[in-house]
Amino acid sequence: PDQKVLKKGDILNIDVTVIKNGFHGDTSRMFKVEPVSIAASRLCEITFNAMWKGICMVKPGAHFGDIGYAIQQYVGPTGCSIVREFGGHGVGRGFHEEPFVAHVGKMGEGPEMKPGMIFTVEPMINAGKHALKIMPNGWTAVTKDRSLSAQWEHTVLVTETGYEVLTVSPGCPQPPSWVK
Repeated sequence: PDQKVLKKGDILNIDVTVIKNGFHGDTSRMFKVEPVSIAASRLCEITFNAMWKGICMVKPGAHFGDIGYAIQQYVGPTGCSIVREFGGHGVGRGFHEEPFVAHVGKMGEGPEMKPGMIFTVEPMINAGKHALKIMPNGWTAVTKDRSLSAQWEHTVLVTETGYEVLTVSPGCPQPPSWVK
């Protein structure tokens, strides 16, 4: 959103919101300006997998804390950290609706998921510590320790038997092989 020219080695997140027939959709992806460092590529992969760990917890009767728990259990051993100030959110006629979907949590805590609920799972993972600083423009977030950060996001529908990802599009990376 400024005059900065991208250079080899950069990673960036592009977050897109669409409004169709009065309803919101929200998704984001990471992009790499090749060649990127092994550390940057690893962070993007960890974040993508963390998003899917959270999505795989979505089903009727599960709790929103289950999503955060799954993400936390996956990310913890990697040495990366999870941003706590931001999380997923409900979407519908409003852009940011309830519930807030934390990416850290405890199994069985938080509201229960019910068929028809629509929300985002969008973990933001840092290579360093989780603390952020918001820049003067009021929108741009940077890590306080200036470490790399990545984020992936999908909008998800709770179905009668599990979930449906609503923001799959051409060119979208396939889910990891361990996703059923």
